[in-house]
Amino acid sequence: MKLNTKRTILVGLAFLSISAFWQMYDNVVPLILANNFQLDESLTGLIMAADNILALFLLPLFGGISDRCNTKIGRRMPFILFGTAMAVILMNILPFLATGYFADKTAGLLIAFVIVLGLLLISMSTYRSPAVALMPDVTPKPLRSKGNAIINLMGAVGGLIYLGVAAVVYSDSNIAKHFTIGYIPGEDGVSVAVVNYSVLFAVVSMIMAAAIAVLFATIREPKLAAENRAYEQAHPEQILTTTESDGKEVLPKGVKRSLAFLLVSISLWFIGYNGVTTWFSTYISRVMGEGIGGASTCLLVATGGAIVSYIPIGSLASKIGRRKTIMGGVVLLAVSFLVAFFVTVNATKITPPMFVLFASVGVAWAAINVNSLPMVVEMCKGSEVGKFTGYYYTFSMVAQVVTPVLAGTLLKTISYKILFLYAAVFVAGSFVTMCFVKHGDNKVESKKGIDAFDVED
Repeated sequence: MKLNTKRTILVGLAFLSISAFWQMYDNVVPLILANNFQLDESLTGLIMAADNILALFLLPLFGGISDRCNTKIGRRMPFILFGTAMAVILMNILPFLATGYFADKTAGLLIAFVIVLGLLLISMSTYRSPAVALMPDVTPKPLRSKGNAIINLMGAVGGLIYLGVAAVVYSDSNIAKHFTIGYIPGEDGVSVAVVNYSVLFAVVSMIMAAAIAVLFATIREPKLAAENRAYEQAHPEQILTTTESDGKEVLPKGVKRSLAFLLVSISLWFIGYNGVTTWFSTYISRVMGEGIGGASTCLLVATGGAIVSYIPIGSLASKIGRRKTIMGGVVLLAVSFLVAFFVTVNATKITPPMFVLFASVGVAWAAINVNSLPMVVEMCKGSEVGKFTGYYYTFSMVAQVVTPVLAGTLLKTISYKILFLYAAVFVAGSFVTMCFVKHGDNKVESKKGIDAFDVED
């Protein structure tokens, strides 16, 4: 039995399209809300939190509906095609509404923007769970770990493609020549360019459409899913790899305590990290007067740092344990954010030391993110993996709902310059709570090659 790598890469095109969209969404939409519509930071943060609020309800809803769907093109493919088609149409409307509003402050354009944005978020929610579920549908259970690694790698590629496009097409020189539609004041008299992002939205929508077109043309979901079911029925000895329990076990008191502190830690580092990813493009716009190209380059460096560090981090965790690896990542992340505060607070442009800092942020986040979910799942019994995975996503998503609003309110009432200090404080808090985590730290065999990318979606 061997994983069909080519097929898995093609299945991963769905996750590539999703990741490209969300990287752009987090990067650009805060700038549009703050600059084109000139909304205050609290309201901007609330809108940015809406996707995570919707995800808490819509992802399991559409995932469950797709489980019960039965069409000629499969269970998942109708949702992937419909969701992508709607998203491609709706996302290209947004920049025109934003540009129109800046030129003519008509309330109807703002209302239309919010409605279209809401429909866009719903469209993306309709196909994320089905897209992620497609790989397990066509992959035997013993190979799903390797398959998941490839899916995550494809997601990283989607983010890299977007960041590369944004860094090149929306460089500072191109923004000044081709895309600036006006100016507003920033921090300390910095002049902030208001930008037309229609080209960037169009390019990302074409990437999404092309990825899903190739997926649909090459993956015959009903045929492959039927073949996989037949294989698993013919080889039950390869499927039953764990002993299932009755789901009624009660965790020991010490394990419950560790789980509680670990979940709090997860929330704290997500509050810090996502505070930066949500507000960074607006931060460098308001503080330095830099455009989306500079922000994209920094985030591109961070993503690259995370990708190249997966393999050595997997080896390190196998030698010293997940908990120590996470705590090392937490220290590196908090220090990187603290140094970034001092390096950027009075800067007027992005400098090479900032790229070094963002590379260290990527390495630190990889050390945390790769090992945290396995620690949560390690504390559960065989039949409770789904439930404990739900705990992880609940605490991480709640944090991502809170931090856009909380950080935005603080940036408004104090100063944009505190962004990295805010992030450093919350990440440092997660180090304190991790000190009380005493379980879930099995030392595992080092993963090699593509297996090192095996983190949950």
